[in-house]
Amino acid sequence: MPRAGWLTIAPFGTVAALALLAGVSACLWSPVLAPRALLLAMFVPGVLLWWRGRAIRWLGVALFGFALAGLHAGHALSVQLPLDWEKREVTVEGRVVELPERESRRTAFAFRVVDRDDQPAPLRGRLLQLSWYDDFDGTATGRDRLHAGQRWQLSARVRAPRGLRNPGGFDSEKHALARRLAASGYVRNPEAARLLSPAEGLQAWRESMSARIETLVPDGASRFVRALALGDTRGLDDADWHVLRANGLTHLVAISGFHVGLVAGFFALLVAGTWWLFPALGRRCPRPVAAAIAGLLGAALYAAVAGFALPTVRTVLMIAVVAGLRVSRRNASTFDSLALAAIAILLVDPLAVLGAGFWLSFLGVAWLLWCLPGAGRKPVRDLLSAQGVATLGLLPLSVVLFGQASLVGPVANLLAVPWWSLVVVPLALVGTALESLHAGLGEWPWRAAAWCFERSWSLFEALAESDLALWWLTEPRWFALPLAMIGAFWLLLPRGLPGRPLALLLWLPLLWPDRNLPGPGAAELQMLDVGQGLSVLVRTANHSLLYDMGPAMPDGFDAGERVVLPALYALGVRRLDMAVVSHGDSDHAGGFGAVRRGFPVAAARAPEGAPVPDTASCVAGQEWRWDGVAFRFLHPPPYFPYLGNEASCVLRITTAHGSALLTGDIGEVIERDLVRRAGIDPAASVQAEVVAIAHHGSASASDPGFVAATGARLALVSSGHGNRFGHPKPDVTDRWHRAGADTLDTAEGGAVTVRLDDGGPRAETRRRAHPRLWDAAARAGRAPAGESAGLSYRPD
Repeated sequence: MPRAGWLTIAPFGTVAALALLAGVSACLWSPVLAPRALLLAMFVPGVLLWWRGRAIRWLGVALFGFALAGLHAGHALSVQLPLDWEKREVTVEGRVVELPERESRRTAFAFRVVDRDDQPAPLRGRLLQLSWYDDFDGTATGRDRLHAGQRWQLSARVRAPRGLRNPGGFDSEKHALARRLAASGYVRNPEAARLLSPAEGLQAWRESMSARIETLVPDGASRFVRALALGDTRGLDDADWHVLRANGLTHLVAISGFHVGLVAGFFALLVAGTWWLFPALGRRCPRPVAAAIAGLLGAALYAAVAGFALPTVRTVLMIAVVAGLRVSRRNASTFDSLALAAIAILLVDPLAVLGAGFWLSFLGVAWLLWCLPGAGRKPVRDLLSAQGVATLGLLPLSVVLFGQASLVGPVANLLAVPWWSLVVVPLALVGTALESLHAGLGEWPWRAAAWCFERSWSLFEALAESDLALWWLTEPRWFALPLAMIGAFWLLLPRGLPGRPLALLLWLPLLWPDRNLPGPGAAELQMLDVGQGLSVLVRTANHSLLYDMGPAMPDGFDAGERVVLPALYALGVRRLDMAVVSHGDSDHAGGFGAVRRGFPVAAARAPEGAPVPDTASCVAGQEWRWDGVAFRFLHPPPYFPYLGNEASCVLRITTAHGSALLTGDIGEVIERDLVRRAGIDPAASVQAEVVAIAHHGSASASDPGFVAATGARLALVSSGHGNRFGHPKPDVTDRWHRAGADTLDTAEGGAVTVRLDDGGPRAETRRRAHPRLWDAAARAGRAPAGESAGLSYRPD
């Protein structure tokens, strides 16, 4: 009987790498985290099958990957601040471990607490994301003294990492999990903070070198020299990032893995050339081995300059694998080397798959290896072919990860990759090396790098403003990515294969997904999770209305820019037929400017006298119809003075299947007046199956008579988790419950979707519709409060 050797799977080959990746991904994208006992039970047989499994080795690798990722995720969640420590003020001692990010009113910084018995038990040795604010009147509090590498003792109010959950929004809870972040918070009593030791270490050197670049290169391009030389992107503003995203160039900024590979290649070539000039060196160490070691050292050195950012560490690990194979003189195909690098990274940090960089790096290299195995003979043709392969192969993944595609990206990359990587980056690195040797020597290379960069930047700014720049895409269904990847594989098969154009059909669910719009006579409401504020999108079959746009904070957080616009794009909205600003308070009107800049708005309404420019007045009695759905303002009446909250535009939406009422921040007096007016004029009825509870559930609203008059079945609250006002008040939600309404709060469930169609009012929260294992702790009440690791919150 023949041996089944052909079924044997190499323990560290391509199949093993794919199985490990599948196991890790299956665990981390599960809706809940498997129990620790089950993970341990999978871990041991997984190791045994990986080692001795032969034909079923792939199963053992997958089990091992699932268990390993689960154990890492469980540990990362366990280090997050427990429930009974929420909002405590703690005194901690630690070190600033990254470059502080300075904004107009605050400085954000990562703070590693010392692992010592006199520190708060849940925070010993843990990583915190803190903010140091100026006073409310703008008075400086000494935050300019904060520098990377310093040791401080300070008081902080801390919360477990928790973020906003919306369509198209940044998942800061996932980001916190991947970083092993224990808590976020802000510095209390800044005047009492004590500096224990001056800045020292690698991060201190990076910050001082960044300051040298800013001083010696005074023109605007110095911010990009700092980014490319040191990975310091703090100088880049929103306009810069917009240009980079529109051109698909974000991967080239802040020391990408590609740049690390270039530096490694330069060091390897330098040593190989030295060995060629002095052949006697080969007797002590073979040239391939010396070149491999030099490449690894160069990559490690460049990663250190970048502060060991995750993309650089990942690339160093990949280069270390290749160098190890060279040193051990083992022959391995390029695919096997890539597989071994992937295995190494997943063993070191399985949570790396939560980052977009992991997928883009490995998938991009895999596409190039498969499609261009014989590259190298015709450089220009190879460059064009590589760009085409990368564009087609990575487009589906980019759409799913970022919700957008750059149509000018291939052209921009053809220009930027050789110019920035082969000219600007080397000059920036030479300047950094020379400046490290003696102060002032780095000026001329840094200035040359800035000059070369500026020659190209104006072109990319022009491309970013073209109609072919960013293409925003609707959030697709889960099956769209696998189909699009199969389509990309089909398109990249060898020429002459019949039916290749048919592969484009597999891209349709990704590029033109179903927008799930309501039918005629129906409507959909999306109450977005904007924290302590309000924003509601109302969609009919062919029209869209946005009621409020969320808050804009003095510290730079603008819900219109960071939440509302991404949600509109993800939901497939292309224009707003009307924008209603209920009143001028910043938690409702703050995002209006960003929305208006980023979206075409046909008409805008606000109360007369409200500090909202370029809007017409909303007046009780104004009404219109869209697609069989009636809209009517119930408040304020004509000639009503602007009284802030009490002047809020109240909008009633009537469909063939029920009504909804949007109330802004009105109080009990206005609510009672609405009930009185409804008794006189039936057209002004406040009856509605769905009601947005006024003023975020404040005790000053939700009058019992008004609650009863609405007859609501669903009562929606928009509030910030753990907000300092205590909204919604328990007696208010109890009042709505007693009246027969179910209440949903964005602070707990994220964005709320309500459909008014044939099935009556149906509601679903974002967290329930898209469960993630890092949400499970919040749902179970283990780590409920706090704001996101990436979004700040105001001090009490």
